[in-house]
Amino acid sequence: MKRYILSLFLSLGPIFLYSQTTFKGMIMDKNNPKDKLGIEGASVHWLATNVSSITNEKGWFEIAYKPEYKKLVVNYVGFKSDTLTITNLSPIHHYLTPQGDLDEITINSKKKTIQKSLFTTTNVFTVSSAELLKAACCNLAESFETNPSIDVSFSDALTGTKQISMLGLTSPYLLITQENIPSVRGASQVFGLTFTPGSWVESIQITKGAGSVTNGFESISGQINTELVKPATDNAFFLNMFASQMGRFEVNTHFNKKVSDKWDTGLYIHGNYTGEKFDMNEDNFLDMPLSKQINVLNRWQFTDAEKGWVSFINVRFMNDEKQTGELEFNPEIHRGTSDFWGSEIDTKRFETSAKLGYVFPEMPFQSFGFQIAYSNHQQDSYFGLNAYDIQHQSVYSNLLFNSIIGDTRNKFKTGISFTADTFDEFINLTDFSRKENSLGAFFEYTFDNLDNFSLVAGLRVDSHNLLGNFITPRLHLRYNPWENGVIKASFGRGKRSANIFAENQQLFASSRQINIENNNGNIYGLNPEIAWNYGISYLQKFTLFNQKGDVTFDYYRTDFSNQVVVDWENPQAISFYDLDGKSIANSFQLEATYNLAKNLDFRAAYKYFDIATTYKSGNLQKPIQPQNRFFANLGYETELENEKQWRFDMTFNIIGKQRLPDTSSNPIQYQLDEFAAPYQLLNSQITRVFSDKFEVYIGGENMTNVQQKNPILGSDDPFGSNFDTTIVYAPIFGRALYAGLRFKIK
Repeated sequence: MKRYILSLFLSLGPIFLYSQTTFKGMIMDKNNPKDKLGIEGASVHWLATNVSSITNEKGWFEIAYKPEYKKLVVNYVGFKSDTLTITNLSPIHHYLTPQGDLDEITINSKKKTIQKSLFTTTNVFTVSSAELLKAACCNLAESFETNPSIDVSFSDALTGTKQISMLGLTSPYLLITQENIPSVRGASQVFGLTFTPGSWVESIQITKGAGSVTNGFESISGQINTELVKPATDNAFFLNMFASQMGRFEVNTHFNKKVSDKWDTGLYIHGNYTGEKFDMNEDNFLDMPLSKQINVLNRWQFTDAEKGWVSFINVRFMNDEKQTGELEFNPEIHRGTSDFWGSEIDTKRFETSAKLGYVFPEMPFQSFGFQIAYSNHQQDSYFGLNAYDIQHQSVYSNLLFNSIIGDTRNKFKTGISFTADTFDEFINLTDFSRKENSLGAFFEYTFDNLDNFSLVAGLRVDSHNLLGNFITPRLHLRYNPWENGVIKASFGRGKRSANIFAENQQLFASSRQINIENNNGNIYGLNPEIAWNYGISYLQKFTLFNQKGDVTFDYYRTDFSNQVVVDWENPQAISFYDLDGKSIANSFQLEATYNLAKNLDFRAAYKYFDIATTYKSGNLQKPIQPQNRFFANLGYETELENEKQWRFDMTFNIIGKQRLPDTSSNPIQYQLDEFAAPYQLLNSQITRVFSDKFEVYIGGENMTNVQQKNPILGSDDPFGSNFDTTIVYAPIFGRALYAGLRFKIK
């Protein structure tokens, strides 16, 4: 069936390509009637439509045509605009009349902090930096608290690290990129989201379902792309200071300077420190790790709009240190002993990247881009008596070209990409090192009738030294059945190598034995993960009582052809093996947003997950995954008066019951119930804006003071056979208050 679907969408391109009717013409300067050369770069479009074109270097244009198109609008800077009546397809020659300078017009409007489009083909929405200010967004992992499409949870009872999931699948199945360069992958999978400070983020684009083939073959459930602040548009100086009840302190500073007409640079410095010990549940273990991080980014931006060039160069260094374990643990004395259980995770990361883009001035629809990046991620860590060290060096490059076929209704992207990864990975004395490299080529065709239908059909071919040779098809469709309504559908294939230890580091903070069922695969003896993702979404925007709102229905299904099953069902072991049966993830979401009154916004969502996998013990629902979740967010802001304003935000979550891994073979004091009971979470924040330069905020997380009882099994005997920190389904730390300030000079 998949083969027939693939053949179908690959055949769509030529059908659309050769079924178009076009209209041609030439635009010239009235002051030079004898000049046979026309005006280059003039804009033409059909009145009351989005169908447009640009004249070439000789003044000629070609634009899509329908019989109902009668009025053609011609615009060019410095000339009077004209509207022409077109009655037939005969080419026209039209002269524009020059005019004096135009008056400047300024239009101000308030944008939504989460933007959804009726006209993008993919199911993507954009989260602005204004949305991130609604919560204690200290890093990227904490940037999704007010977003109903991303679920945030804790990965273990020790490190305090938040992990995210979308469509019911955790972050390894997401393609996480920074300005479309893969960033959180491999060794950085668990902690990588905490390495991007929230103040560095300009916006986040979240794509549900299969992503674009231009970004690689690894995406299965979606893509999260982060755009960083730009030196040319960011504030000249920015300061953010943050302190929380958990003993966490953070400082962020931005310094931006214009070096020349074309060069801008920015220096971004982040530091955080947690030095106070907390044990709210009295299990003799730290609720949050002691930690410190220094993170420095230097960013250069080159812009030559006249010639069409833009470039970014980034250099970043980060050092992150964490210590956790028993209260009395002192790493200088107790490391490597069984006196007290403790852990240290020291990570050093260096990365550099460059992006170069060129837009042909005479053909703004045509461009090419080149991306190259290098990163070195070094983690030295131990968990009790288990040592885990990994160094991951990665090289990524991508060359792509964009243009049109005939007219702007038919666009394409094509290019080649190369990735090389070296993993030096050691568990105690066992060496799991390997090298991976892949070379791929891709082609993506976009058809848009600029009215009510569009499609994006992509195909890439990759050759990977461990995964073999394979193809990755992706298809996205958009149809607007009526005004302010859109249906979007997608399907696609994803393939990835599972980094079983880097992605499941919490296993080392337990007494579980590690079992890998060798299946003669090339990575840990296991085969690559392969999945198909199918989805459909409907968005309807509306106006009710003169207030705007929208409703969204999403349904996505992920069907694994093969999956590396992570089996926690034996409390004395964790097992990794290739799927022998079925593994599916069904996700349904109903979301509504509405402006209840002026400056009062409401957002609510209900999500249902059906995620089941065939384990050795049978077909079971995924553990520590609620089937039902409810989300609500209420935001209000006062009118801006003399640059002063109040902003209020509140987010409420209901987390449904969750199946827990089987612990029935444990001694009775270390057994858990089959299901964890539902609970509610409430976060809130108040911001006082004193001017366009200064504001302060206070807030609270987990205001309902929910705490998981006994998050660490066997905490009374951490070197015993029942010690386990991996079964975490609720917050460890109770209510936490925080405060901060922001200061900026434009």
